Amino acid sequence: MTEPGVYPAFQLGKPQHDQGSFLGRLKHFVDIIDPSTLLVSEERLQECIKLLDDFKHHRLPPGVSNQQLWEAQKVKQAIIHPDTGEKIFMPFRMSGYVPFGTPIVIGLLLPNQTVVSTIIWQWLNQSHNACVNYANRNATKPTPTAKFLQGYVGAVTSAVSIAVGLNVLIQKANKLSPSTRMIIKRLVPFPAVACANICNVGLMRHSELTEGVDVLDGDGNVVGSSKIAAKHAIMETAFTRVVLPMPIFVLPPILMSYLEKMRFLQNHRRLRLPIHSLVCLATFSLSLPLAISLFPQMSQIEASHLEPEIAMATDCRVLTYNKGL
Repeated sequence: MTEPGVYPAFQLGKPQHDQGSFLGRLKHFVDIIDPSTLLVSEERLQECIKLLDDFKHHRLPPGVSNQQLWEAQKVKQAIIHPDTGEKIFMPFRMSGYVPFGTPIVIGLLLPNQTVVSTIIWQWLNQSHNACVNYANRNATKPTPTAKFLQGYVGAVTSAVSIAVGLNVLIQKANKLSPSTRMIIKRLVPFPAVACANICNVGLMRHSELTEGVDVLDGDGNVVGSSKIAAKHAIMETAFTRVVLPMPIFVLPPILMSYLEKMRFLQNHRRLRLPIHSLVCLATFSLSLPLAISLFPQMSQIEASHLEPEIAMATDCRVLTYNKGL
């Protein structure tokens, strides 16, 4: 463990923080989702890539510090896909998830939703989620456009169907008081989004289950393509997508139902939307790093738990695969 402000010796392709602990993964992903990386220029990105390439080939100029190397790797990991080596489109990077996703979350949690507004906001949310899931998938195998479109349609359809269905059930629940019905109605987006997120991840990354994902040995060499590792990767990612909306869609409705009863907000109704927006932004910013830190991005699995042909093809006891984000 290094002291605060002291950077450990740089290791190319390795996280700065211990990925064996939740705290280490949290520190790592706070770096990855840092919104300031959205402002990095193309020139700065190329400088970072060149610096890391110089390190790899032992061509570093004198005076380059560990801090500079870690920051260069942070920039590259936030922008460049680890499998394809290509830039991820800005709104679909994990660092852009909160800035580009917060307006949609605010819309989903607005009170007095109609069926039409519910459909529109759920469609926008799952469209954004589908693109984020696709952009941050394990890309060691190509995904046909047709499969992407099938997954997108399935994810959006499931989200809209669940949300509208729950809203209709609540409207028919005549035994509930108006205030109770309002609180429950505000909580509807959570089960709708959680269920749809599972469908979204599964459908958008279904090709990984049929094609498998590359598993690597300790030296980074591809041992083979494993469908078992792909199943683990998708299950872990889907679980994070259930945890992610929990605080986002549960805390703001509860907090707002309390705050709206305060005399200040009753006298200043125009402030409801700005305060609602700040509450959503705060919970989203908190929940994203907590959710994706549940599992390391580069996950490990024992070779004996994989397909027999893969287990027999290597002497390594533990293999690594890109879980995706």
